[in-house]
Amino acid sequence: MSTESAASLLVAAGFVAVLGILIKYFGMVNLIAGYDPEKVTDKKELADFIGTNALYVAGLTVIVAAVLYTQPFEGYRGVWIVYLIGVGSLTIRMIRGARQFEASQ
Repeated sequence: MSTESAASLLVAAGFVAVLGILIKYFGMVNLIAGYDPEKVTDKKELADFIGTNALYVAGLTVIVAAVLYTQPFEGYRGVWIVYLIGVGSLTIRMIRGARQFEASQ
């Protein structure tokens, strides 16, 4: 894996980490896609939940960058499958979990 590819992954991880930090620690819930202030019952808990999961995605991206850069084992490219499953699972978790902070109609 080239240094440029690993660097690209690290830049992407940094971007997601900044979003996670802004959401979790600064309460910028307006950065969340589909955020409707009229439906949300607990803005602080929503920010904590989504921000934490965004930081998990950033951490997973850093791990993938490190694995691809160092190539520590045979078949290291299979890490993309793990990455896809991990990010997909976290995305589903965020979508479903965010519903608990909405008022029922």
